Amino acid sequence: MRTGKRGLTTAAITVVCAVTVLAAPGTAFADPNPTPSRAATPSAPAATPGKDLEAVRQKLDKLYRAAAAATEEYNAAEEKAQKQSAEIVELAKKIVKGQEKLDRLQERAGAAARSQYRTGGLPDEAKLVLSDDPGEFLDGTRRVLQGQRATKGLIGELTRTQQDLRAYAADADAQWKKLEANRKAKATAQKKVEKQIAAAEKLESELEKEEKERLERLEREAAAEAQTAWLGSGILKDLKGDATEQGRKAVEYATAQIGKPYQWGAEGPKAFDCSGLTSQAWASAGRALPRTSQAQWKQLRHVDVKDMRPGDLVIYFDDASHVGMYVGDGKVVHAPRPGRSVTIAGAGSMPILGVVRPDA
Repeated sequence: MRTGKRGLTTAAITVVCAVTVLAAPGTAFADPNPTPSRAATPSAPAATPGKDLEAVRQKLDKLYRAAAAATEEYNAAEEKAQKQSAEIVELAKKIVKGQEKLDRLQERAGAAARSQYRTGGLPDEAKLVLSDDPGEFLDGTRRVLQGQRATKGLIGELTRTQQDLRAYAADADAQWKKLEANRKAKATAQKKVEKQIAAAEKLESELEKEEKERLERLEREAAAEAQTAWLGSGILKDLKGDATEQGRKAVEYATAQIGKPYQWGAEGPKAFDCSGLTSQAWASAGRALPRTSQAQWKQLRHVDVKDMRPGDLVIYFDDASHVGMYVGDGKVVHAPRPGRSVTIAGAGSMPILGVVRPDA
């Protein structure tokens, strides 16, 4: 059993060390925003005015949306991995404590066995004949019976402790396999993000300065057109909800981040992705939210768009791959995409999937 103790304790320590390495910040990160190197050659393709530049805008939008979806996949895998790491550490602690308890029980069992050996060599009849005091013999017999019952209870506790240790070890093994699976999911999602961003940056790098400026104007015009159509539906006439105290704190935090860059997988304080901004804003107000926009959409209470109030989260696109925080007056604060900063935008400037309310 001493060998078993060393094995379980060593395994527990190894698990904790391994989890620490896997969970260490930055271990799975590469630079997601490499500086694009532009080849200044006459043959570099350039977009032409009009429809071609609009096609570029649509292609960029598609690439960045794909990157956003992959970012939320990465965030979901990261969140699961963090939870599993914590569970493995707790299981390792239970294994160590269980082994210590088992050692103590074994020492007690050994002491009981030695005592029984010393006093159990003669049958009860012989002890009665040899005893000078039958009353003392009977008292001793009662004590022996009590000791036997205690020994039986001790054996039962030993068995249960051994079963607990085996269950903890099995749970730790299962959690470890899940952690490995999520580590691979994170790596796969990271490659997707980087691939989509690299493709978008390559496309943008092929534009001349003037074309980039026109492209930004096209983006603004498309967003303004969508916002105008949304406002034209009369939606603001029905918006009269006031923010709660928690909602105001969340809005204050989110708007204080305006101007900070978008970075996929980031939760601040220097950069954010879309769900990193909303989850941290509500954390500052004392409300823990799911990490991803999809989980926020699935787990938080849905409210009708016409009933939304400042602090509510507006979820965008059919796959719930983007989220912003409503700040009132038909606007949201959000972290748009790589190459952009946290900003205020029209709430209807992107296709709205629905609205959720984080208030407890």
